[in-house]
Amino acid sequence: MLKTVYPMTKNLLNHGQSFALLVARLTVAYGFYEPAMQKWSDISSVAEWFGTLGIPFPTLNAYLAASTELLGVALLTLGLFTRLISLPLMVVMIVAIATVHLAHGFSSGDNGFEIPLYYMLFLAIFASFGAGKISLDHLLFGDEQ
Repeated sequence: MLKTVYPMTKNLLNHGQSFALLVARLTVAYGFYEPAMQKWSDISSVAEWFGTLGIPFPTLNAYLAASTELLGVALLTLGLFTRLISLPLMVVMIVAIATVHLAHGFSSGDNGFEIPLYYMLFLAIFASFGAGKISLDHLLFGDEQ
C-alpha cells in the first residue's frame, strides 16, 4: 500500500514546489527589508558600529551590506537572478553570525545565530534549486528547480 500511496503523494506535492519557493522567497525578502532600510537610514552609524565590531573598511562594508540586502529584497521578490543574489546574501549572513550572533549562542531569544542560520539555509536552497516556476528567472531563462 505504501508503494502506491507514496508516489501519488509525491506527485501531488511536487505541484506545490514553485508556490513553496515563492512564499519562502517573499518571506526571506521581507526579513531583509527592515534591516536594509535601517542601515540606509543612518549609514554613518552603521559604519561606526561595523568599526567597533572589527570589520575592516567599515564604511565600505556598511554600504556593501546595505546595498546587498536592498538588492536582495528586490531580486528575491521578483525571482530574478535568484541563484546569484543568494550567494552574496549568504556572505552577509556569515559575517553577521561571525561578528554579532555567535557569541550569544544559538537561541534567537538571546540574539544568537539561529535566525541568520535559517536565512542562510533558505538562501542555500534558492542557490541550489532556483526561484521556481513563479519567477522572472523561469519566465526569462527557463530556470527550473
